Amino acid sequence: MLAMGFACGPAHADRRVALVIGNSAYKSAPKLGNPANDATLVGGMFKKAGFDSVDVRLDLNASEMRRTLREFAGRTRDAEMAVIYYAGHGIELDGANYLIPTDATLETDGDVLDETIPVERALFAVEPAKQLRLIILDACRDNPFSKTMKRTLASRAIGRGLAKVEPTSPNTMIAFAAKAGSTASDGDSRNSPFAAALVEHLPKPGLDLRKAFGFVRDDVLKATSYKQEPYVYGSLGGDDVPLVPVKPAATGPQANPQEAVRRDYELALQLATRDGWEAFLGAYPDGFYANLAKGQLNKIAAEEARAAAEQKAKAAEQQKARLIAERAQKAEQEKAAAAAKAAEEMRIAAEKQKQIEQARAEAAEHQRKLAEAAAAKALAEKQAAEKAKAELAAKQAAEKAEQGAKPSTDRQMPEAETQKVAALSPGPTSTLSAADLSKSVQSELRRVGCLASAAESEWTSAAQRSLTLFNKYAGTQFEAKTASVDALDALKAKPGRVCPLVCNFGFKADGDQCVKITCRAGYRVGDDNECEKVPEKKPVAARDDAKKRDAERKQGESSPPSSQAKSSGQIYCNSAGCRPVRPGCRLQAGTSLATSAEMRISGVEICN
Repeated sequence: MLAMGFACGPAHADRRVALVIGNSAYKSAPKLGNPANDATLVGGMFKKAGFDSVDVRLDLNASEMRRTLREFAGRTRDAEMAVIYYAGHGIELDGANYLIPTDATLETDGDVLDETIPVERALFAVEPAKQLRLIILDACRDNPFSKTMKRTLASRAIGRGLAKVEPTSPNTMIAFAAKAGSTASDGDSRNSPFAAALVEHLPKPGLDLRKAFGFVRDDVLKATSYKQEPYVYGSLGGDDVPLVPVKPAATGPQANPQEAVRRDYELALQLATRDGWEAFLGAYPDGFYANLAKGQLNKIAAEEARAAAEQKAKAAEQQKARLIAERAQKAEQEKAAAAAKAAEEMRIAAEKQKQIEQARAEAAEHQRKLAEAAAAKALAEKQAAEKAKAELAAKQAAEKAEQGAKPSTDRQMPEAETQKVAALSPGPTSTLSAADLSKSVQSELRRVGCLASAAESEWTSAAQRSLTLFNKYAGTQFEAKTASVDALDALKAKPGRVCPLVCNFGFKADGDQCVKITCRAGYRVGDDNECEKVPEKKPVAARDDAKKRDAERKQGESSPPSSQAKSSGQIYCNSAGCRPVRPGCRLQAGTSLATSAEMRISGVEICN
């Protein structure tokens, strides 16, 4: 019964679906820096815009791209609006456009038909959508494959950028990052100018797509110094077609979106069976009530385990009694008694587990009731606030209408009095003070990488230089001498870094931060902030000082001989013969250490 009730519930078909593909890591071409970042940014934009299905895929090869487009075509059958965004390399061959997967080699022009995906395949995927079919191609970059590709026919044309496309299906639009036959810029920041402009204007509620793409065109032209002009092909009807519709104002009590889930949960709670809870989880696999249902299933499983353990214990007791009655051997009786004891322990454990799961389920049920009460209270307060707001608006409208109905004579005043009132009426003022505005602008300049110091309440010379630097890289012309609200709005519109990262000597830029340069052994950081080899030191030949050498020689010649001289000029002689006095020793005559014969010859050699 519960499964039939879930099956008969309302079907929620996808109303708006989107597929986002970003190819950066090409195997046969240099890696592109921005497509993966652009795809992540645009996919997040679709999710924040409330799309029912957003599929973001990065670095797809040919087979993965074909499979992804086939799966997306299945989701567009029940959709009102289908959008495909592609960032990466594309190529034009004989007037037809192709999207290039990451594993393409494209050695010849004939490989284009086998290794790439025609844009017509993307048009086929969005064809079932009822209201809008939109293809956004950020694939007009300078293609490296066309420079190395061999032509099998000299007359075969390979264009620069992508070729013009005229959709044949109604309510179909194809947006190019650059006009047909021209290339697009990847930009100097984390995202391309085209992707940044899309995220800025497409999700504005109620803004018609044609006007939104017009704003995108203006922003990209300004960001690229009028070198890149986005272009849109196809046409729509007379009605506005916004990507994000305007939410209607609430006129009465709003239905609780969890009401249907709660109702089905209470029905499953009344049934209290495994099949009922499994049917509920099949319909609602995630969320608060799904967690409660899983707790109820755990409770049922514990009860089943307890019943099985109890039945096993009862069977063991019967076996024990039977063996005793049959006067079985003592060993068999002990074995049966042990089995009965183990079964009883399992029963007790299962009973405890059942109590634990039951306590958990009761606690979860209590928390559910508290959460539902809090949600109901918050919903009532929100409805009361909206009602009060509507009553206040109606009252103000009534007062305005009443004032408009007064006779014109009552509203006329002398010209001087009118001028006096006009002079006393305060003009529109900014919500930010001068100090707050200065600090806010400096904080945004620091966020986009144009200011290195901390934000201050005063507009310093460093802040002026930072705003001048922002004007240079963002293509704006704000007055740098003072902080302005227009400059603040333009800074907030930038999603990431605008000014390039500048690092001190010995450091290099790595993403949004500076890291120290580390050189391998034998190398050092040179004047150009790059690692260079340390030059080897050459030995320096020492030169003798001729003057010093002559002075030492003269001093030696002029000094008188000493009795303790260490020169080799002293000779020691004894009965065995004569030899030079050893270094560190001296020759002394008339001592008692030598015999009279030795003293008569030369004296005594004393070394201590």
